[in-house]
Amino acid sequence: MERGAVDIGSLAGPFDLQSTVESGQSYLWNRADGGTYDELHAQGGDDWYETVVDPIPNVSDERVPLRVRQTGSVHDGTLHWESTTDAVPLLEHLFRLDDDLDAILDATPDLPLLERAYERYEGMRLTRDPVFPCLISFICSAQMRVARIHGMQRRLRETYGDAVELDGESYHAFPTPDQLAARTESELRDLALGYRAPYVQRTAEMVASGEAHPAEAADLQYEAARESLTRFVGVGDKVADCVLLFSLGFLEAVPLDTWIQTTIEEYYPDCERGTYAETSRAIREQFGGEFAGYAQTYVFYYLRAGGE
Repeated sequence: MERGAVDIGSLAGPFDLQSTVESGQSYLWNRADGGTYDELHAQGGDDWYETVVDPIPNVSDERVPLRVRQTGSVHDGTLHWESTTDAVPLLEHLFRLDDDLDAILDATPDLPLLERAYERYEGMRLTRDPVFPCLISFICSAQMRVARIHGMQRRLRETYGDAVELDGESYHAFPTPDQLAARTESELRDLALGYRAPYVQRTAEMVASGEAHPAEAADLQYEAARESLTRFVGVGDKVADCVLLFSLGFLEAVPLDTWIQTTIEEYYPDCERGTYAETSRAIREQFGGEFAGYAQTYVFYYLRAGGE
């Protein structure tokens, strides 16, 4: 086992592991105490988080078990890690540690709601999850609280994912497209996926067979990329935007979930244009365009955690 640390003070801008991992962007991490998404925190915490990272092009060619923990402050703390390999490139990729967070937030509009959210969750980064697990996670997200979404992904990993060892402990990888495609709708329903079960099975089948792959969207312009992802069963515009933002690096994407729709109604009613595409375009402009997805994520977590 390898161990290491990342000096948070050396990053371009602050970093908060807890808010990044438990803000509704990713459902692929387990908190070691078993309490992932059980309660909302204002900021910080020094819990260990655990996952198995799928191969990432130009970063890692293999599945890698990874444990990570933050100590100290969001400005001068330390990110401790344990893995089977040097995890620094993985952490930089998964948590966008190469983003200049201060510059990104300075580039977004001076809106009072955004300023309150930035202050509350200083150091929260966007995630860059592997694309297939991210896609399945958000297919499961419809009409679901974040804790239940996380529970679905945990059950998928533990039931169908391969075990990977780290220091004598077993961690389960997310199932491959082949592994999920081989499951029946009934088997997936038994894991409490409900009506999402056939969506998950058919989408996995599309990827496993080579019919389509979500990574193909990465090479397209933003709105064409969103349309590309809606080919998958159970994926509408909102789920597509989540995958674009939290996996494929489209930082302008603003998923119009319930919290953002409420934000539009209460704070920016002029952005409501009657259709997803036009409303999405208007709120992206309101939030500054290029980095609107950062603004969206801060507002989502701030409001969901009772910030207003």
